[in-house]
Amino acid sequence: MPRVFRFARLGLTEFIPRSGIWFMALALLSGCSDSASTVPGMQSTRMAANGAATAASDGSRSPAPDNADTYVIGAGDNLYIFVYDSPQLSLDVPVRPDGRISMPLVPEVVAAGKTPSKLAKDLEARLKPYIKDPNVTVIVRKFVGPLNRQVRVIGEAVEPQAIPYRDNMTVLDVMIQTKGLTRNAAGNRAIIVRRIDGKRETIHVHLASLLKDGDISQNVAMQPGDTLIIPESWF
Repeated sequence: MPRVFRFARLGLTEFIPRSGIWFMALALLSGCSDSASTVPGMQSTRMAANGAATAASDGSRSPAPDNADTYVIGAGDNLYIFVYDSPQLSLDVPVRPDGRISMPLVPEVVAAGKTPSKLAKDLEARLKPYIKDPNVTVIVRKFVGPLNRQVRVIGEAVEPQAIPYRDNMTVLDVMIQTKGLTRNAAGNRAIIVRRIDGKRETIHVHLASLLKDGDISQNVAMQPGDTLIIPESWF
């Protein structure tokens, strides 16, 4: 005779065989699983999570957008031209004042105004008559940039010069690169000349207050093409 158990908690007064208990337990578990799948909002939440995961994976595979601020080669830059599997053609070349470079098999090619990748493609096209499937890489070793991307410093700076513009450059960065003010500089009468939409704008800046007194309010943000003029003191 099979053993039996009483379900006191469920209020059952009948005796149920052990095999019947297992069937009832399985039925209860199956019912819990079905009810969980029909809880309001649970199915939509799962679908949203799956959609987000799919979108994230698709986004990771999408190509990065082109950078609008890609460096443009200018006169005075020094370039390293690397031609794969042709060491005799790989060399350092300066960009001449006329914006051109010269290299073996390509005596004249315009470099100024082009990005390094564009110049590399042009050189590959010029080398095709001499090399099968040329692969060229252009590396900018010394940066000067085109004139409209330079910041010029004239007057009473220790080392007046044209500086390649960098993102988030300030007048303090400019003064550090030009080694500061001369002894005869009238730093608080310095001006920045800037052209906006073809119109000339003058910005007064107190360089002496910035450099000597630490007045950070005078640390003006620079823009490509700016000219910093530092006059000489009257006495």
